[in-house]
Amino acid sequence: MSGTYLKRHTEALVKEIGIEAAARISGKSKATLGRYYSDDPEHADRFMPIDVVAAIEAAARFPHVTAALADLRGITLSHADDHASNTAKGGVNADVVTLSQRFAMLMGEYNLSIEDGKISINEAKRLLNETLAIQQVLIDMKLHLEQEAV
Repeated sequence: MSGTYLKRHTEALVKEIGIEAAARISGKSKATLGRYYSDDPEHADRFMPIDVVAAIEAAARFPHVTAALADLRGITLSHADDHASNTAKGGVNADVVTLSQRFAMLMGEYNLSIEDGKISINEAKRLLNETLAIQQVLIDMKLHLEQEAV
């Protein structure tokens, strides 16, 4: 289970910035990057090296693989202070509105996904993207609440 979970987040990371950009940043070929998140049994034990994860996550908006690793250990992540200046615009009220909107989008995706009684792989990926977006909003909200508590 954890292997598949990590592979899904590796795929989300690569696809967030695009396979070409990820290849350029990491110095790995597109085929090699694809193998890191492949479901194929011959690649089941192949995972992205940590230096490659770090390089690609530096270019991404969200640290997908790092968050997945933390999630597997039950650890909560929060953004560093430099991210606070980027999210300070709206504050908690804006976060609540954004959270409501993202949750509505998640429920809309879920409703479409279960129409036929089965969630396909592509539908599951869309649901995962929405849950990751909600997670990002919650992290921003936590940061704003911490700022207000000081």
